[in-house]
Amino acid sequence: MSGMQFGIFTVGDVTTDPTTGKTPTENERIKATIAIAKKAEEVGLDVFATGEHHNPPFIASAPTTTLAYIGAQTERIILSTATTLITTTDPVLIAENYAKLQHLVDGRLDLTLGRGNTGPVYPWFGKDIRQGINLAIENYALLHQLWSEDVVNWKGRFRTPLQGFTSTPRPLDGVAPFVWHGSIRSPEIAEQAAYYGDGFFHNHIFWPPEHTQQMVELYRRRFAHYGHGTEEQAIVGLGGQVFMRKNSQDAIREFRPYFDNAPVYGHGPSLEDFMAQTPLTVGSPQQVIDRTLSFRDYVGDYQRQLFLMDHAGLPLKTVLEQLDLLGEEVVPVLRKEFAALRKPGVPDAPTHASLVAAAGGGHDSTVYGEPDAATGTSDRDEISAGAQR
Repeated sequence: MSGMQFGIFTVGDVTTDPTTGKTPTENERIKATIAIAKKAEEVGLDVFATGEHHNPPFIASAPTTTLAYIGAQTERIILSTATTLITTTDPVLIAENYAKLQHLVDGRLDLTLGRGNTGPVYPWFGKDIRQGINLAIENYALLHQLWSEDVVNWKGRFRTPLQGFTSTPRPLDGVAPFVWHGSIRSPEIAEQAAYYGDGFFHNHIFWPPEHTQQMVELYRRRFAHYGHGTEEQAIVGLGGQVFMRKNSQDAIREFRPYFDNAPVYGHGPSLEDFMAQTPLTVGSPQQVIDRTLSFRDYVGDYQRQLFLMDHAGLPLKTVLEQLDLLGEEVVPVLRKEFAALRKPGVPDAPTHASLVAAAGGGHDSTVYGEPDAATGTSDRDEISAGAQR
């Protein structure tokens, strides 16, 4: 696997099918998630990612449990998150859980970290949403240290100090899972990704192209500022949602009731307006190909494209049909076309094997994204301040 990675992500919503009035049980939705992930590998996709939600109507809590179960039934697909809540989950727990999972799936793992913007979740885990950005900065600094140092001495604002602590198991082959920082609208998260030289994943569902362009450009600019390489060498991922049928009018007719009643964007702009103003694509496979290729026009060459396929109450049968179309008619063309357009020197999507190779068999500061000695800073608060520059 090289060049770009293509895959799917799920947010694990439990939504009533507006065409039948049937609401899946939690058990049905959990089992459907497994079936969707296995189908993604079967049709040749590279990545399956699951979100993390701790409130109804979602079944996306305990993502490492879900991914471990999928990992035991797959052989090739990369398992990831969309996103892991770095604000409300203890960094020690993240370090241990994802390192363990990395071993179990032989390195087929990375993760996307985000701060989360659902207010009630913070106090459930003893946190204050007003400290969301500060929590994201401090907790990731600790997670980074837990994975890159065998013995950690640490003190911060939001949790008890650590003295002589070793997170176990240690990362596989001495190389931590690759980290993406995921955001819909937070420049601070883009800044954090740039500071460490990590990847930046923009959700790219609810916003116009101009917003996505600004966020990615900020990340690229700051990535170069911190001495990790040129702007073109920054690692970028995008989300998106698509619905396909062979005939575009059939696709629109079938998807419209799901869109109109979707908990997230239903009862608002029309489907046509939403498609015109955001990356949502409902139509034929060729229309999905053309629209996805256009993303490169405003974000440049990028490394990962994930599609949301199972949202808004779509039944499992329909989602599996969508995956057949994606794997058979869309992704093979996108691989070829993106490869032909790709500028020389643009890095491939990171994998465990590529990180191990870059580290010479073990970890070093390049792989872990330490700030350049000449331009970096040890003050994590600059991340937040830099986002406003």
